[in-house]
Amino acid sequence: MASKPMTKTQLVAALAEESGSDKKSASAALEGLINIITREVSGGGAVTLPGVGKIYCRERPARMVRNPATGEQIHKDADKVVKMTIAKALKDSVNG
Repeated sequence: MASKPMTKTQLVAALAEESGSDKKSASAALEGLINIITREVSGGGAVTLPGVGKIYCRERPARMVRNPATGEQIHKDADKVVKMTIAKALKDSVNG
């Protein structure tokens, strides 16, 4: 069974250790990466993280959905969702 997900603080500490820098610069680098990904994907683009995967925005068409509590059919407008395709290298490292 998997353990709890890594928190942002743990990620910053691991990034600082891996890169040999301090936590402040590692935190700034992580924030910068998050801002770049957010800006690019919200603008309709995609970001590929080599060895990890591709993050992109996909439009979903308008459709009919069912309210699980009442069973009533409701019209849901078109919207956008963020998707991520995992890289083959990461899949292989997890499975192999």
